[in-house]
Amino acid sequence: MRPEKWHPPIELSASEQSIVKRIKRAKLFTFLRQYRHELFDEEFQIELSKLYADSAKGHPPVSPAQLALTTILQAYTGASDAEAIEALVMDRRWQLVLDCMDCEKAPFSQATLVRFRSALIIQGLDRRLIERTVELAEQTKGFGSRQLRAALDSSPLGGASKVEDTYNLLGHALKKAIGVIANQQGRGLAEVANDIGLDIVAGSSLKAALDLNWDDPDQKNLAIGIVLAQ
Repeated sequence: MRPEKWHPPIELSASEQSIVKRIKRAKLFTFLRQYRHELFDEEFQIELSKLYADSAKGHPPVSPAQLALTTILQAYTGASDAEAIEALVMDRRWQLVLDCMDCEKAPFSQATLVRFRSALIIQGLDRRLIERTVELAEQTKGFGSRQLRAALDSSPLGGASKVEDTYNLLGHALKKAIGVIANQQGRGLAEVANDIGLDIVAGSSLKAALDLNWDDPDQKNLAIGIVLAQ
């Protein structure tokens, strides 16, 4: 089931205006609140909705625009997935951006956020999201585009702590698939993995098996490519 389009208010409420006035630093929160409707216009929301299967079954998915806004804030602030979910309940600046003022429960779970980011990266929409955000900042002068690009590029949506989640998701999926085959054939997982050239998922750590420099962004991108190819 694909999500309905997100149509948050454009004009700031009185309580939102009060919060904006108190934001002295981290002006990105103010920028995203003021221009989120332009960043996630109807065309881009349709593009993001294609990350979800078009099925009549299942629960209505969370708005991808809200999830994408969260990933931007994560990249800018360096918040982990768990910290982002906590911030949505405890930090009124995050609530301001995601239109969930005074919520007692986050609009989505940590697992939903991880799955969304994984799909975003796999489809190559993570870079598109960053480029759209930077371009909008430059066009509107609502935030320093150079400052924003430097922040997002130095802590990409697929950054160290976040990409690890993606690796784990893909690695676990591969290992489960091989495990099913191994059980059907009455063989060991490692034996089957070796036969079909998937030794990287047979061990206890996918990152250790890949043996790459995890401080190098190019090596991280290479790792995603390797896992997807497998």
